[in-house]
Order: sequence, then structure tokens, then C-alpha cells
Amino acid sequence: MAPTTLENAFSKDSPSTAVIVPSKPALAVSYQQLSADVNAFRQQLARAGVSVQSAVSIALPNTYEFIVSFIAASWQRAIAAPLNPAYKQSEFEFYIDDLSSAIALVPKGAFAKDTAAVRAARKYNAAIAECYYNGKEVMLDVKESGKLDGKGNVPVESAQPDDIALVLHTSGTTGRPKAVPLTHRNLLRTMKNIQATYQLNEKDRTMLVMPLFHVHGLLAGFLAPLASRGSVVVPLKFSASDFWKDFIEHRANWYTAVPTIHQILLKNPVPQPMPNIRFIRSCSSPLSPKVFHDLEKTFNAPVLEAYAMTEAAHQMTSNPLPPGKRIPGSVGIGQGVEIKILDDNGIEAPQGKEAEICIRGENVTKGYLNNPSANASSFHKDGFFRTGDQGKKDPDGYVIITGRIKELINKGGEKISPIELDNVIAQNPAVSEAVSFALEDEIYGQDVGVAVVVKDGQSLNAEALKTWMADRVAKFKLPKKIFFTNIMPKTATGKIQRRLVAEAMLKKEQPKPKL
Repeated sequence: MAPTTLENAFSKDSPSTAVIVPSKPALAVSYQQLSADVNAFRQQLARAGVSVQSAVSIALPNTYEFIVSFIAASWQRAIAAPLNPAYKQSEFEFYIDDLSSAIALVPKGAFAKDTAAVRAARKYNAAIAECYYNGKEVMLDVKESGKLDGKGNVPVESAQPDDIALVLHTSGTTGRPKAVPLTHRNLLRTMKNIQATYQLNEKDRTMLVMPLFHVHGLLAGFLAPLASRGSVVVPLKFSASDFWKDFIEHRANWYTAVPTIHQILLKNPVPQPMPNIRFIRSCSSPLSPKVFHDLEKTFNAPVLEAYAMTEAAHQMTSNPLPPGKRIPGSVGIGQGVEIKILDDNGIEAPQGKEAEICIRGENVTKGYLNNPSANASSFHKDGFFRTGDQGKKDPDGYVIITGRIKELINKGGEKISPIELDNVIAQNPAVSEAVSFALEDEIYGQDVGVAVVVKDGQSLNAEALKTWMADRVAKFKLPKKIFFTNIMPKTATGKIQRRLVAEAMLKKEQPKPKL
């Protein structure tokens, strides 16, 4: 019988390895042990008062404690709400308040240090509990009971398919982050889709490099492999110097990451001998064709670019494994999800024409929490979700993203794709990274700005880059301003947001006030 909730999504009695935490010595946990640890933690949550649809804010790094607490919360019919442990107090406050969290899980020692997460939880009267592995089991040490005071010892629950299992907030490009509720049904559909796309099975072992508080790491890097009865290597964080050592030592055969991480690995020494890599997956940000080719050549493995959103419980499209065709610059074909290119009225665009990429499927959220205006504007009447991405399909149905609709540069009516410019500039031998964005312009309304990181040991100036670009793009696409920077601003997950880059570049340009 097909699993219907996360509680029956993976084997509970298998002696095979589920999770490996690299350390000295490494922690290797079987499915049997993982299931026992999760069940024991679920009982601790019930004793603390965590019950049906209680929001559990998890402010933990990529650790065994995170894994056990996340799964246990979902088994207990609670809502797991992972948070970036590096947030500042005001950020923790927003997310804890937005979900009216019942409890916040923090690392051992956080309470005595009165960390940002602890202070934020206290402000909104959430219970505060330290979460740690004592070598035998994962412990829940409640330091302050907050709103759970006197409400302990509730029954141990069993989740239902339409229970909300996970809430993540979209970063968005503007405005207040939106809370995305994802049910067990949503998550299981994505796990099944990912498993089918990459033919994952019990022989596969992935190296987890994405944070578990992000839908990419949680679904593609962790839950889908477990549902496939494979195993996951979970280091505390991504380290370029340790990546291949751990990959080889623990016999991983694939990984999924954002392009930033792929580029970092390309700049570091290549392992010798090269391990057998079944495939490399790229997602969450556009992968330039140049990096695609560099990865395939360097690591002798097929590179499969995918396309995903939090609202879709991660994956929507992907390039297929060989012998299927993979196309650099395309995010592939729908994977268990309906994909249509629709105009503002919900009418499908002719093949090859650009419009908004829209999706429909069992993995897609039914709507944002407490946000009727966003829900009204985000779905067409037939249930297709509006991604906010502009794109088109080639004759074989492969999706090509041409830009965020809100991020397209509208220069006097000419729509310019920043992704296209990024990919062109990235081919310059002196360029390490390039991000294009819209600048306000009195004449055209908007013009093109570009932020560039130059490779170590290379030199490049604005005029030289413009001359080089003039041979490769139409004149109206040439940047009005080029900003040079040593570090490209990114989110905590390594994702580039054009708005943040633009703000940072323009701020650097502002003259300092005279004293």
C-alpha cells in the first residue's frame, strides 16, 4: 500500500543505513534506529504538550537532532517550522509570531546563552526547549513551558494525509514573507516525483549540502532519498575542503545543490581518483550553460538542472537522466506536475511563445496561510498556480525560464531577461559571477545594471566588458552601469536575489555624507 503520511513514508524495521553524520567517529543510524528515536521524541513532544497542529519552530543546524525533531513533529500531527539558526532576533520574532508557535527547539546551551531564538520565543510566550543527542537518544529539555504551561501529557497522535506537516515562508522579491503550508500529501507527492525522476533506490547515497531549513535540502536532499530506502550523509554544514573527503569516505554517489555551491566545488581541487558519481542535480537558481558544461567535464557525470518552488513542495520540472535528453539552459520537463505557459487571463500561449509558467499538481499548496489577497492573485480559476516566472516551452516540452516577471527589465517597452544577460557575461573568461538587474532611468523607465565579481588574478573594467558584450547582445541590452564587487550578496541558502544585489550595489555607490 502506498504511504499516505510521513509516518509510513520510509521503512521502520530495516537494518540498512538511513543517516550518516560525519564526525569522529561518524554516527551511522539504521532505519530501525531512526524510527525508534523519532518515536521516542514524539512521546517527549506529547509530554511537553505538543498536539494536533501545534507549530514547532526548529532553530537547529543540519544535525541528527534536527532530523529526529522534524520527523517526530510531523508524526505527532504538529506543524514543523524549520528556521535558519543564524537569524537575528527580529527575524525569529517574525516567524514565531506569524505561526503562533507553541514551542521553539534550540541547541544545547542556547538557553543559558540567551540566544536570539530564545529571546524571540520568550517574547511570544512559546515554550523553549533545548534539543540534543546524548549518544543514545535525542533529548527534549524544556527550559520554559510558555503557552504550553499546564497543557502537558497530551496523547501521542498519528498524522492524517491532509494535516499540515510543514510550513516554510517564501523569501519573495518584495514585501512580507508568505507562509506556505504543505500537507503530508503534498510532501509525499514530491518525494515520489523526485524518486521517479532520478530512479532513486536503496543503493543510492546522497551528500546533503543544502540546509534542512530550506525546501531544497529537506525534500530533494533528505526526504526523497529516505522514501527511496537510500541513505543520506549529513554534515553540519557545507565545507568545500571536506566535501569530497566525506563524499568518498561514506560512499555517496550523487548530490543536489545551488549553482553557487557547484561553482565553489569547481574552484577547489578535484578528487583523485574521481569517485563514481551517478548524477549531479542543480536547482533553486539558474545554472548557466557554461557551469553546466564545466561540471560535466570536470566530474564526469550528467548534470540535471531542475526547477522548484516552496509552494510546490519543491520540484516541478527536471532534465531527465541519460539516455533522456538534457538541455543546458533549460530546467527540463514536468515531473509528475502539469506545466502550462499561460497569459494573465489563464489562456495557454502558443508553443514557443513566452508567458507565465503555471503549475498544477498534488504537490502544490492549496494556498498561503491567512493571506486571501495573495491566494486570489496567485491561482487561476482552474487551479493552476502562478509561479511569477516567465518562460516558454521548446517543441519537446522542455521549459526555458526567461526571468522573473517582476524582475524583467523593461527598457522603453523592450523586455530584457536578466538571466539571459547573466549567462552571456558568465562566458567572459575574467568573470567569476554576474548578476543583472533593473535600474531606474529617467528616459527609458528602466535600464540595465550588472554586478560583476572578477576572477582572482584577472583584471576587467566596465568599458572592456561592454565592448566584449557588444559582440554578443543587442545594443539595447548593454548595461548602463557595471558595478564591480568582491562578494555577491546572497541569501542564507546561497540563492541570489536580484533586488538584494541591486540595493547593495546602489548603496555602495552613494556618496558618503560630509562631516
